[in-house]
Amino acid sequence: MVHATSPLLLLLLSLALVAPSLSARKCSLSGKWANDLGSNMTIEDVNENGEFYGTYDTAVADYPQNIKESPLLGFRQNRARKPTFGFTVRWKFSESTTVFVGQCFTDRSGKEVLKTTWLQRFPIENTDDDWKATRASSNFYTRLRTEEE
Repeated sequence: MVHATSPLLLLLLSLALVAPSLSARKCSLSGKWANDLGSNMTIEDVNENGEFYGTYDTAVADYPQNIKESPLLGFRQNRARKPTFGFTVRWKFSESTTVFVGQCFTDRSGKEVLKTTWLQRFPIENTDDDWKATRASSNFYTRLRTEEE
């Protein structure tokens, strides 16, 4: 007697075999990214110590006509498959500085996403104005595909 194998059973077995390889993929910070507000950043290769640099081109500013691409410098934890990281942007068009902390994720489909929280500090003349010197928010970034991909 021949038993027919259920298509659902075959699908479940296939997913069980493929799923570990998807979750095992390490998320990579290197490359071009865009956030939910339209800002872009490029992160160059992360070295063996977890150090990286790149550029940030914001889409939002108090004076958008003055926006200039600005340098970023950061560090990534090396051991985790979904590494945490932090970087600082030194704005070329403003006297403010922004620090970002976040984590890199790879979803089940293999898509990489960066989730970040940031603080931006503006210079003030005295501590009485400290209340208005820091902004905070969060963003998510998705990888921009290059023409070669």
